Amino acid sequence: MAKTLAVAADLWRGFQRGRDIVSAVQGCSFRIDAGETIAIVGPSGCGKTTLLNLIAGLDRPSSGQIEWPGLGPPDTLRPERIGVVFQSSNLMPALTALENVELPILLCNGADAEARALAMLAAFGVENLAGKLPEQLSGGQAERIAVARAVSTNPQLIVADEPTGQLDQAGAALLVDRLLAWGRQSGSAIVIATHDERVAAKMSRVWRMRHGKFENIGTRSKCTSPG
Repeated sequence: MAKTLAVAADLWRGFQRGRDIVSAVQGCSFRIDAGETIAIVGPSGCGKTTLLNLIAGLDRPSSGQIEWPGLGPPDTLRPERIGVVFQSSNLMPALTALENVELPILLCNGADAEARALAMLAAFGVENLAGKLPEQLSGGQAERIAVARAVSTNPQLIVADEPTGQLDQAGAALLVDRLLAWGRQSGSAIVIATHDERVAAKMSRVWRMRHGKFENIGTRSKCTSPG
């Protein structure tokens, strides 16, 4: 049986908006196992990013429970065990592409940070951009470097929010193919939020969201209705 990396039960996340509470994630239960590839799809505002933040341990649920039995306690998750690709690349503006990819390795006290970072840049076809600052990069180049940074510590789980949003169809396919190849080699799980059905079709499972709930995410997972 595959190792369970993350498991959630009746997960809710609400935000204060004026006098009202808006529930971005509503009653979701799921499990993520090592080696799985999952696409989260749905219209803008349906809760995809909030759910990714909960999975990555970047946010805490308003109610319900999420645990990482195969990864460890929340304060040890990042960047060594969970790699995160944000919707905007979030590269450090004062650092070169190479230094951005090196940074999480150094935070984990990893050896050979420069060599490992160069290898990751090469894996995603952007080694020629190693000396460039973020302001010198196109949006698509920055996205590929952000993915290289997320995988640089060999995490067991990658969480990526629209990682192909600024790439054309061919570039998006290439990036996802390279990320999936890395996942197969490492045995890591990959969860991607995307609007691109072509990207979703490459994943082993698709979670469809609407209004903070799952409409369909397969036989192992479920989402309850509020009540």
